Amino acid sequence: VQLQASGGGLVQAGGSLRLSCAASGRTVSNYRMGWFRQAPGKEREFVAAIRWRTSGSTTYADSVKGRFTISRDNAKNTVYLQMDSLKPEDTAVYYCGCKRFPYSDSPLGQDDYWGQGTQVTVSS
Repeated sequence: VQLQASGGGLVQAGGSLRLSCAASGRTVSNYRMGWFRQAPGKEREFVAAIRWRTSGSTTYADSVKGRFTISRDNAKNTVYLQMDSLKPEDTAVYYCGCKRFPYSDSPLGQDDYWGQGTQVTVSS
């Protein structure tokens, strides 16, 4: 499985970005997927996740709840992260991940599949 993250960039505080994570090598409709981020000098942290299937339920970190929205388009084998009302503290490299096994509701971890990351920089 290969995950290609894109859509990062430089944006002013209060602005928006939409990240995309395109999967290849497998159909991901039956797999839990999510986004993590890592800021300089900090550990990688959970951002959002979406359960398998189109109507999969979503979970968010408290720090992004109400501002970020995760969604999936199974026809395109892609997961998105819409980020609104961005803050300087959202600056980080964002990584998308996919569970190794289908129909799993456990959190994404080191043993799962990860993309290469995309840089998001929010200026004040």
